[in-house]
Amino acid sequence: MAEARPAAHQDAMSKIDTSVPHSARIWNYWMGGKDNYEVDRAAGDAYRETAPNIETMARASRAYLIRTVTHVASECGIRQFLDIGTGLPTYDNTHQVAQRVAPESRIVYVDNDPLVLRHAQALLTSTSEGVTDYIDADLHEPEAILEAAGRILDFGKPVALMLMGILGHIQDYEEAKSIVRRLQAALPAGSYFVHYDSTDTDAALQEAQQGYDDTGAIPYVLRSPDQVAAYYEGLELLEPGVVSCPLWRPAPGSTPEPTDVYGGVARKP
Repeated sequence: MAEARPAAHQDAMSKIDTSVPHSARIWNYWMGGKDNYEVDRAAGDAYRETAPNIETMARASRAYLIRTVTHVASECGIRQFLDIGTGLPTYDNTHQVAQRVAPESRIVYVDNDPLVLRHAQALLTSTSEGVTDYIDADLHEPEAILEAAGRILDFGKPVALMLMGILGHIQDYEEAKSIVRRLQAALPAGSYFVHYDSTDTDAALQEAQQGYDDTGAIPYVLRSPDQVAAYYEGLELLEPGVVSCPLWRPAPGSTPEPTDVYGGVARKP
């Protein structure tokens, strides 16, 4: 991956707003990271006080990412990954998981948060055989994402499209579905869609989310499992379908407990 230009780094730093909490930084805080500010820690603590299960959800989501990327790379033979809304780098990021299976894997991360941009340049490295790159772009503009990603990924070959915990930030549900359809339409047959989002299946979580949204931060819409499942229409869902993430192909011998984040993996026919 190319080194960050100093001007781009300074520009990213100047755009970081520490006056309101940010979901990527709060997620980083819940995951035990250090890339967050006092406003994020306060919001994260308030959220956790109302919905104590949130840290379990955060860690279950990361474990799900590890399992799904491992499966898609090892069992499905995918060597290209488009991870949109990657958030702040933490442990076992997509490129690390994929390149453990296949060092030649090519990964493109997409986000439009200046703090993510700052850390992406430093932390999202690659094997010598593969490629890891970062695009500063907005999910509301999927065609722009696809155009930029096409300079690194070969859309004539299968790609794993990853939308992990990001679609809730699209306020209008019909727009969210439209974005998913437009991204999926650009993928060749044999590609995979890998996704999760938090759901409205717990009253405490809904209350905590409303409290977070009221801080002035970018809101996140909790949707029903049926609404989440609609993102997979027209695709071939892998077993066990769209389920609470801990229940998606758990490690043998484990006894996972469901939580309020749902996802699945599906193949484009």
